[in-house]
Amino acid sequence: MNLEALNERFGITDQLEFVEGKGGLTIAVIKNKYASAVVSLYAGQVLSYRPANTSADLMFLSEQAYYQTGKAIKGGVPVCWPWFGPDPKDKGRPAHGFARTSEWDVIETGATSDGATRLVLELKLNDSTRALWDGEIEARLDIEVGKSLKLKLSTINHGKETIALSQALHTYFNVGDIAKTSVNGLEDKTYIDKVDDSKEKTQSGEVTINSEVDRIYTNVNNRLVINDVELSRKIHIESEGSHSAVVWNPWKKIAAGMADLGDEDYKRMLCVETTNAGPDVVSVAPGGRYSMSAEYSITAT
Repeated sequence: MNLEALNERFGITDQLEFVEGKGGLTIAVIKNKYASAVVSLYAGQVLSYRPANTSADLMFLSEQAYYQTGKAIKGGVPVCWPWFGPDPKDKGRPAHGFARTSEWDVIETGATSDGATRLVLELKLNDSTRALWDGEIEARLDIEVGKSLKLKLSTINHGKETIALSQALHTYFNVGDIAKTSVNGLEDKTYIDKVDDSKEKTQSGEVTINSEVDRIYTNVNNRLVINDVELSRKIHIESEGSHSAVVWNPWKKIAAGMADLGDEDYKRMLCVETTNAGPDVVSVAPGGRYSMSAEYSITAT
């Protein structure tokens, strides 16, 4: 569907418009009394969310990010689906699934009674993605931009067999200074340390970052808080349908080796991801649906 058709069918006057973004990708630009946001239809990816009267975006988005078919966009909220991490069946399929490198369709938009803006995207299998997945599934992403940013990722199993699903809202948060940033809510939780041969460890106190971090926390709480001291704010994460969380920062060496990430970007980003990852694998029966959601809000300190 071209821009004219998208705007005629799904645009909302003074709230939501579809425009051409970087690399020719179609993006939805949302602005209401609460916040502004940018969503790429390629990858079904929120790229920006900024509450009204604030100068700092909630999301980190690399200035060197790729905006081209077949490449993931570094920043915002990539959707890892229908698997997270390496190919679970070791068939040579791409890491983190195919949702973050696929074109999503708009199926619904609207304004809520209190003035927030809704955008619903859908991803169905096509000829290329059917080669990567046995069965018949689809994903839907409900996005609500208001006082908070609400995301709900739903998987519908249209096939005849139960499927095993892992997934993530791989959110890149913008922070003022990683050295002054911490995460609360994971105290005393067990985590799989991907930087140390996937050893199981226990979190002592709040999470702080002073080296490469890549951890899958298990049996997590539904509420986490990022303390962003430099920007004088707390980022609140409330989740449902998830019993694990990933905390990731590439640190200096890995960041320097990524063409789509600036050498110093690790100092101003932190991924705290709502996931079904590690042992947290979901089964979806034929005809069934499973939803995982996250709500992000900001309070000043």
